[in-house]
Amino acid sequence: MASGSGLATLQHNFKLQSSVSLLPSSQSTFCGTKFTTSIQYKRKVCQPKGALNVVASSAKKILVMGGTRFIGIFLSRLLVEEGHSVTLFTRGKAPITQPLPGESDDAYSSFKSKILHLKGDRKDYDFVKTSLAAEGFDVVYDINGREAEEVEPILDALPNLEQYIYCSSAGVYLKSDLLPHCETDAVDPKSRHKGKLETEALLESKGVNYTSIRPVYIYGPLNYNPVEEWFFHRLKAGRPIPIPNSGLQVTQLGHVKDLATAFIKVLGNAKASKQVYNISGDRYVTFDGLARACAKAGGFPEPEIIHYNPKEFDFGKKKAFPFRDQHFFASVEKAKAELGIVPEYGLVEGLTDSYNLDFGRGTFRKEADFTTDDMILGKSLVLS
Repeated sequence: MASGSGLATLQHNFKLQSSVSLLPSSQSTFCGTKFTTSIQYKRKVCQPKGALNVVASSAKKILVMGGTRFIGIFLSRLLVEEGHSVTLFTRGKAPITQPLPGESDDAYSSFKSKILHLKGDRKDYDFVKTSLAAEGFDVVYDINGREAEEVEPILDALPNLEQYIYCSSAGVYLKSDLLPHCETDAVDPKSRHKGKLETEALLESKGVNYTSIRPVYIYGPLNYNPVEEWFFHRLKAGRPIPIPNSGLQVTQLGHVKDLATAFIKVLGNAKASKQVYNISGDRYVTFDGLARACAKAGGFPEPEIIHYNPKEFDFGKKKAFPFRDQHFFASVEKAKAELGIVPEYGLVEGLTDSYNLDFGRGTFRKEADFTTDDMILGKSLVLS
């Protein structure tokens, strides 16, 4: 992997096969766009809105499993800013670092020079055990773990690990008539996130000092899931917003920067030992309300909302709407009470941040696809 001058280097006190090495991050760009507005990172207790900052803690040698997109990008910035040694474990198929929207060239270069990279496949368990045992890490942030079997070799390789911080999901909860979901609620062993449940159980059974974070829907700049982007595409095209059923289904979104801050807040925090926390915004919103909030955030006119009965359509493998068609939201009171975590972003404010730093600049992850919209709009049996 090529590296520029002045990048961080790592002295090895062990010998491994040549493919096992920690490398400084490589140069990359964010969607080919150069950003000139600087985002400031300063160590203060009171921070300007939108700054990614927390009080500094003692420096740790930290491994981030994943870290090259969305949550990991913002989290790694915070960790480096706080003086930790940060290594990203990835397959090396994506750029190891990229500038944040609005970040100055100098700030990005400084960050990039401090990030280390361990290239490998986390499903190559022998490689994981060998490389991690040789390096040794104090803390692991597992951002992309999906199955418990992916985590066990990490634990085997790092018997003296101080903390394992895991990104789970609020999708593990069993569907219920009683909402919001709380951390003590029943979970669904058949959910598509069952691997995350099994990982939490593994961490508990191994006696690891772990903290598990369960986000609801995450949004913000660089979001690779079509959450706010789905609405922005339709608003920009001046199209109606098709929303299933009544549009009064209640859901919840959390800003990626608030999530990154929560991940930092649990680091070395004794209160977070062997605990699970829901992390999201502290207000809930209906589907119709979300459409209107996205319009307000992007400076678009009040949207035309079309309600439809999804049972009247066969969309095949295409997804007609980016949210599950049900009430789905979780309490964040435990995180507030125990960790002092208070979401910084209100919904419209957070969506405005996302729009201004991403979609509004002409950058997005997926091209617009209005195929299912046209099916809905072209059918005579549209609900009024």
